[in-house]
Amino acid sequence: MSGAINDATSPSALSDKSAKIFVAGHRGLVGSAIVRKLQALGFTNLVLRGHAELDLTRQNDVESFFAVEKPQFVILAAAKVGGIHANNTYPADFIAVNLQIQTNVIDSSYRFGVKKLLFLGSSCIYPKFAPQPIPESALLTGPLEPTNEWYAIAKIAGIKMCQAYRIQYNWDAISGMPTNLYGPHDNFHPENSHVLPALMRRFHEAKVKGAKEVVVWGSGSPLREFLHVDDLADGVVFLMENYSGLEHVNVGSGKEVTIKELAELVKEVVGFEGELVWDSSKPDGTPRKLMDSSKLAGLGWTPKISLKDGLVDTYKWYLENVKQ
Repeated sequence: MSGAINDATSPSALSDKSAKIFVAGHRGLVGSAIVRKLQALGFTNLVLRGHAELDLTRQNDVESFFAVEKPQFVILAAAKVGGIHANNTYPADFIAVNLQIQTNVIDSSYRFGVKKLLFLGSSCIYPKFAPQPIPESALLTGPLEPTNEWYAIAKIAGIKMCQAYRIQYNWDAISGMPTNLYGPHDNFHPENSHVLPALMRRFHEAKVKGAKEVVVWGSGSPLREFLHVDDLADGVVFLMENYSGLEHVNVGSGKEVTIKELAELVKEVVGFEGELVWDSSKPDGTPRKLMDSSKLAGLGWTPKISLKDGLVDTYKWYLENVKQ
């Protein structure tokens, strides 16, 4: 089925700089990077709506928007996201809101004539004990990580919805699954942020206060993969132009660092000169989480931004945009 949809029925999203592209979730970490990338490439007809202008959980509002605007291409980066605490506290919100957003946008995109849609998920769709590196084929082969299963199940449903519309309607809907992301517009909240922005904030605050040490949870031994969000945006545009298959595609850097290596690098970029102390009485979490992005590499795309360069860029943004 996916082969029938290639080139013949899917004009490249990049062939016409005046193509009308709706980026859903354009104010978030991912959506804002996609908008920057499209603008840098010379696209002049981006359709952007904030939550106050368009509530994607409301079916009638979404249908009215598509009926009036009739975008040609849709990149679905809108989602309700959060860390472990938020997922455990608001499971109903995480499953319901994400299912509503996805269902409304995907269905209206199909019914109002969108040529191609790209749905973005998350690496948390994979089983807790998936093989490492995690191939696309690991989806639905085992139980999920319990702390974010509500979000993960919604994202899996989004992938399956894109596949179902492709199978039933011969409609060009694809899915990309990013690894851990970081960069401008990340969440640097003291309690609710992920490991990389949390480390950056703590080292910065320690530097400002002249603290002698920063304590970090765990042993520092777990391995993690990180991708700069501008690389993801580049990968998204590449997929819109070059991929029209049934299966979702992993989008990762393919490079791992230990949390200890990451912390040392963030410390260096921030310029904190005190000691780094590891509290090994605290939990480490999953020992390794790496995605197998060889499918995307085989199509001809690899990331360009090194972790060091990406951290420098992110810290510059933090200094200019986060209230100290």
